[in-house]
Amino acid sequence: MRRSMLGRLAVAACSLSLLTAFAPAAVAQADGGGHDRSYKKVGYFTQWGVYGRDFQVQDLEANGSAGKLTHINYAFGNISPQGRCFTGNVPGEADAWADYVRPLDAANSVDGVADTGEQPLAGNFNQLRELKAEHPGLKVLISLGGWSWSTHFSDAALTPASRKAFVESCIDLYIKGNLPQDGARGGAGAAAGVFDGIDLDWEWPGSAGDTDTTYRPEDKQNFTALVKEFRTQLDAYARSQKKKTKYELSAFVPTAPAKIDAGFDVRRIMRDLDFVTLQGYDFHVSGEPRTAQQSALRARGDFSVDGTVDAWLRRGAPANKLVMGMPFYGQGWTGVSGGGDGMGQPATGPAPATWAAGYEDYKALKKLADSGAYTIHRDRRGGHAWLFDGTTLWTYDDPQVLRAKTGYIREHGLGGAMFWSLDADTADGELMTAVDRGLRGR
Repeated sequence: MRRSMLGRLAVAACSLSLLTAFAPAAVAQADGGGHDRSYKKVGYFTQWGVYGRDFQVQDLEANGSAGKLTHINYAFGNISPQGRCFTGNVPGEADAWADYVRPLDAANSVDGVADTGEQPLAGNFNQLRELKAEHPGLKVLISLGGWSWSTHFSDAALTPASRKAFVESCIDLYIKGNLPQDGARGGAGAAAGVFDGIDLDWEWPGSAGDTDTTYRPEDKQNFTALVKEFRTQLDAYARSQKKKTKYELSAFVPTAPAKIDAGFDVRRIMRDLDFVTLQGYDFHVSGEPRTAQQSALRARGDFSVDGTVDAWLRRGAPANKLVMGMPFYGQGWTGVSGGGDGMGQPATGPAPATWAAGYEDYKALKKLADSGAYTIHRDRRGGHAWLFDGTTLWTYDDPQVLRAKTGYIREHGLGGAMFWSLDADTADGELMTAVDRGLRGR
């Protein structure tokens, strides 16, 4: 599957040191536009969510999220075995149909106008362009990689020549918008202006990721050089276009200290990255034999958001470039024994769910919570919540948890919040609203 979050098992083999306090840093200042820019609010839009979940770009307008977001990360762009950004219609590898070929009718279009057969850009890319027209301050980044599609990142970053060619291909495809021709769709400049930058989601440089993902000890220095190459080429292209604002460059980064140290020269990459989004979830996953929290704000002797922030600050990252990741989904176990509130108890396996065992969207978990069949439990000191019915347990973030996390962001001067993924929220954007209000101090 192309979904990234289930694969993020990076934390399983590492341990955190005891948490320590740190001094708050200055909050990022507003930078204009149509949104509140004091904090970044970065949401992942999944390419495949338009199918089974039937979550269209237009739904971000309908549920009110579009007016609250500062950034949309489009997941994902893939990398070929030759180390190039590419698209096409290759099952499991690329989906040009969803990206820019699929026509949308009037009811599913942001502007209320049906796509025609002649226009060069349709699909999600065209809808993102229409959404930006409605919200001029909104930025859209193409996110490269993810758990399943980080396979060839290490090869692409291996040499100066391979890095240069890789970055050129990504800028040509996504920033210049030179899409492959697919009938009337695509062509030179067809997607120009859709993307405002690039998000690097390499999972993980220097350490193990998905089963077929290559990694090397030299990934750490090569990732640093790759970030520099992206920054250099993006800036050069912006100058050539006399662009008043630069193209943005971000990265998704891990929580485990061992993975940070194996793949990330923190001080150097932070000079060239506009911000990083921190893994704030999948601290424990449903494949483990015992139930555990997946996204606690604080957890003594265990993975936590606070521990992740501390790990990056200790290694030299500026606080206002750290954007906290938040899950819009839950991890679940069934066959839970041992009684009590179910947390920390043995389980027989991942809980049944709508799309994949052990993984459920918030909108479905809210229905479970509202049904009365489950009891909501909270660790108020730890800042996390879970549902338990005596047999099945789901660990997840609800609006109350997100209020605590946004308070933490404001208290510590972090750069904002990121969420995986926008299609998992309720029809009225309950989680997005909670984050937005929390960051505004409301």
